[in-house]
Amino acid sequence: MYFSSKIKEERQKHNMSQQQLGEKLNISRQSISKWERGESYPSIELLIDK
Repeated sequence: MYFSSKIKEERQKHNMSQQQLGEKLNISRQSISKWERGESYPSIELLIDK
């Protein structure tokens, strides 16, 4: 579960809330929460686009 812990660590390092990160990526706060809990992962298209 490296991705889930890494995204949370980086978000907190930049003093961003899940809401702020979601707005920056144009996705919901709930999606960020699921990523951080390891329940889902971003689509490859989202990662390439950003």
